[in-house]
Amino acid sequence: MDFRRLEEATKKKNALKGKTALVRVDFNVPRNKDGSISDDTRLMAAIPTIKALQKAGAKVVLLSHYGRPKGKPDPKMSLDFIVPALVEALDDEVSFSEKLSEPLISTMEPGEVLLIENTRFTELETQGDRGMAEYLAKHADIFVMDAFSAAHRNHASSAVVGEILPAYAGLTMERELDHISQVLDNPKSPVMGVVGGAKVSSKIDLLKNLVAKLDILVIGGGMANTFLFAQGHNIGSSLCEKDLKDTALEILKNAKKEKCKIILPVDVVTAKEFAANAKHKQCGLDDVKGKDMILDCGTETVDVIMDAMDSAKTLIWNGPLGAFEMSPFDTSTVEAAKYAAKLTKAGKLISVAGGGDTVAALKHAGAADAFTFVSTAGGAFLEWMEGKTLPGVEILRK
Repeated sequence: MDFRRLEEATKKKNALKGKTALVRVDFNVPRNKDGSISDDTRLMAAIPTIKALQKAGAKVVLLSHYGRPKGKPDPKMSLDFIVPALVEALDDEVSFSEKLSEPLISTMEPGEVLLIENTRFTELETQGDRGMAEYLAKHADIFVMDAFSAAHRNHASSAVVGEILPAYAGLTMERELDHISQVLDNPKSPVMGVVGGAKVSSKIDLLKNLVAKLDILVIGGGMANTFLFAQGHNIGSSLCEKDLKDTALEILKNAKKEKCKIILPVDVVTAKEFAANAKHKQCGLDDVKGKDMILDCGTETVDVIMDAMDSAKTLIWNGPLGAFEMSPFDTSTVEAAKYAAKLTKAGKLISVAGGGDTVAALKHAGAADAFTFVSTAGGAFLEWMEGKTLPGVEILRK
């Protein structure tokens, strides 16, 4: 993908000195009950871009949403709690303001950082209001999009403003786009995908798009039950969307047409209650009884998945293979993830993961750090894989 990068705006000496850079970041971070930040991954992701702009002498104005305040100010969702953490991360002063204004910008010195209050404190943000975007744009010289997690929304501060100002990808955004393009647009073949999670209904578009792009597709998690049911297997009392039987069969038919090999569980781990360390058994597909719930793939299935990984050059991973939150139903996810990590470390596999519970599952397996790239973008990562247009990406295209 050919898009405008931050270095294009900073490569000329003093090009941004004294100029104002409007930067869309993602400070929608999780918090503990006492209000402290429980995971600063998203905050830390913004630091390289901010520092690069400071070094270039720009006035840096940060925009972010936090939570879902329903289009009006809510003190509980104010971004002021971010300031101390940002000061510590930058080792520099950070100002905070409820809104952007010309007097505020004029008093800023080159390299100073200003955080603006929650963009969702007005309903105009989520409406993608042009007037709001123009108001933001008139106070800046360039727009830097560094929040891939918000790129699938046509919001005023993450997409529309980039139609008005010269728009560039921030350093974190660059990394996301480069890695995802690498595995979807120009991958090293064979290309393998692992898609798990609870429901087929939430990933129909994803599966339809992937069977046309991949050589191998593993379908796991609760969604695999719908495919097994469609094929005529007894799934007991397992989670299953029986009304999507025809959809599942259509996806399997299209996969065959596109010469995409589908891997479904060949053996499973079942229990009669959905609880950690519940009494369980491993069995073949023909041995699932009426009250059994399929909660994980069996060891034979894991072996099949690992064999497929051995033959692949590129891996895209989205979602767990079983109920990974509970032992022992995390086994297949952990073993397969560790094997993918091992191949990646050995230089035999390019592995990119993201969306939904994926990050948590890979961290649980202790494999996240070894993957080539793990996106924390969630919905945006999924929509990109579904082949959809992302407004916050389109504004960056050359």
